[in-house]
Amino acid sequence: MTDWDPSPPAAASGGRRLAAARAEARAVRQPLERPAPLRQAVYDVIAEMIINRELQPGEHLVENELAAQLGVSRQPVREALQRLHSEGWVDLRPALGAFVHVPTESEADQLLAARTLLETESARLAARLATPENIEHLWGLQRAGEKALSDDDQEGMVAANAALHAYVVSMSGNNVLAELIALVDRRVRWYYAPIARSRGREAWDEHAALIEVIASRNGKRAGDMMRRHTERTRESYHKRRKEAAEREALA
Repeated sequence: MTDWDPSPPAAASGGRRLAAARAEARAVRQPLERPAPLRQAVYDVIAEMIINRELQPGEHLVENELAAQLGVSRQPVREALQRLHSEGWVDLRPALGAFVHVPTESEADQLLAARTLLETESARLAARLATPENIEHLWGLQRAGEKALSDDDQEGMVAANAALHAYVVSMSGNNVLAELIALVDRRVRWYYAPIARSRGREAWDEHAALIEVIASRNGKRAGDMMRRHTERTRESYHKRRKEAAEREALA
């Protein structure tokens, strides 16, 4: 298997120094547990680092730095990066190495549009099948999200948002729908992370209204509300990208 040269050319030295500074600033992680297949564990950790933006889009991924950070050899890191490349999380550039993928406007729009369709149907079915126990659990997830919001805990907000949406999907009783949504869940969390704060109170107010409609067992209203909720998230993502592009143009 081809190894990557972790040293970029002179033209990219500024970016290399920035990546090194980021790596040094991160807390040293505990060595990974060994009972699970190591390459899978390394893959999962790096994927989560990308999703929660610990590794930023466009950031250079240096094998030996990641290996030292995770307390493993370079081989499982190399295997994890190859898999992440095949799944679209990482870009491999000849003579430069591996970089976190930078999602395009089109990629994000297509995925968030598919999410809207899938989650609209899941909410419709969830409302028809909802039990008092389901509703109680949804309110518990809502409280966790509101606590993360009040604590200004971005990672907590992303996790709570994902958990609430996943539970609505599980309530639908449709295993095929659940499998399809699971395919896009990680990437949705990746896109949601930068707007978790800006969506903030609005998103959690929408969640509370959605839970109330699901509790009323009105499938049509629940589906319509979920569609509007996910479309607002989609719009917020595109608005943030546009604002970021405008700031970059002025810099």
